[in-house]
Amino acid sequence: MTSHDPTRPISRFNSTEDRGRAMRRTATAMLFLMAGIFVLAHNMEEAHPAWGFVRAFAEAAMVGGLADWFAVTALFRHPMGIPIPHTAIVPRKKDQIGEQLAWFLRDNFLTPAVVARRMKRFDVAGAIGNFLTNPEGGGGRMREGAAKLVAMILENLDDERLGGTTKTMIANRLRELDVAPLLGQSMVAAMREDRHVPIVDGLVRWAANILDSNEEIVRAMVYERANNFMRWLAIDDRLSDAIINGLRRLLVQMEGDPHHPLRDQANEGFVRLAFDLQHDEETRARVEQFKLEMIDNPAVTEWLDGLWEQAREALLRAARDPDRAMEGRFGEALQELGQTLQNDPEIKRAVNSFARRATVGAVADYGDSIVRLVSETVKSWDADTITERVENAVSRDLQYIRMNGTLVGGLVGLTIHTIITIF
Repeated sequence: MTSHDPTRPISRFNSTEDRGRAMRRTATAMLFLMAGIFVLAHNMEEAHPAWGFVRAFAEAAMVGGLADWFAVTALFRHPMGIPIPHTAIVPRKKDQIGEQLAWFLRDNFLTPAVVARRMKRFDVAGAIGNFLTNPEGGGGRMREGAAKLVAMILENLDDERLGGTTKTMIANRLRELDVAPLLGQSMVAAMREDRHVPIVDGLVRWAANILDSNEEIVRAMVYERANNFMRWLAIDDRLSDAIINGLRRLLVQMEGDPHHPLRDQANEGFVRLAFDLQHDEETRARVEQFKLEMIDNPAVTEWLDGLWEQAREALLRAARDPDRAMEGRFGEALQELGQTLQNDPEIKRAVNSFARRATVGAVADYGDSIVRLVSETVKSWDADTITERVENAVSRDLQYIRMNGTLVGGLVGLTIHTIITIF
């Protein structure tokens, strides 16, 4: 891959520059053509009065062309290298242009109110759903270009810095997230559909396995607490058997009876816990403290490192081969997700609402940073670079101004000469 000089225009500007140069040569050729016609008409004026009209047209055209050439040139450089005041405006005002451009962007595009208003027009969920269900339908080139752009960004950006930024953002979002009410609401929703029952069943089976694997510990505890008389009569063994068998029967009954009293108490415990997670300040504070300790735990940091690396590798694989990423079960899952996004109004409304909130929040948080980035980037360009880029962007229109000035000046001169001749 060939390296690209950031101070040079990219290919789009190169093609624009070529067209601008062609238009500049055309405008200059028109000016010299008018000068040649003026000299010819001036020499031939005595031969026929009609040449006077030609001379007047060419003379005024030269004046108009020269005036517009001066005006156009003065925007970007000193005409003929002469440091005339109020010329070379763009290179002299480079920093002010950068600041004004940045604040124009901020005031007209990067304000939360403007972004929120514009985002209401976009069906983000529908667009994503249409792309996932029919990625080839008119979006093949767009997908290929987007995939190459994503791959290039992921490969060229500083991985440590990008990964650190991503992990910091995830950790900050987790710190801001009020986990306890979400857990409580999730528990309520799970119990409403009896999805907590497998958890209780698992706890019962876990307790049975613990009892089976620690039977000798129970017998040793009974033996230690029994006196010599009980040991002589082997009462401790019978007591151990009774305890173990009783516990085992209890666990079997709990596993087979969904309405067992201990199960009901477990359900009541789940209900109390779900309520406390949503409404009890002490419980919520304990959960919040536990969450913060978990986030600061080195093991969680290592997990985030691995999570970011896996996500980056997956994104790179998908970006390098987007067709393969859409195949197999993963592709089928993405297509089903796309159909859901298109057909489920509740999910569509939720996704669109989330996209609006996320975009508005990003603008509110990072709008000023984007403004500073634009301003500092323009300021970091040297005067020749920014002059070249601005001139290339508007060169064709400026050369049309020169050509129009030449023609309009000629017509004005012809009109004035005609009026003077007649009257």
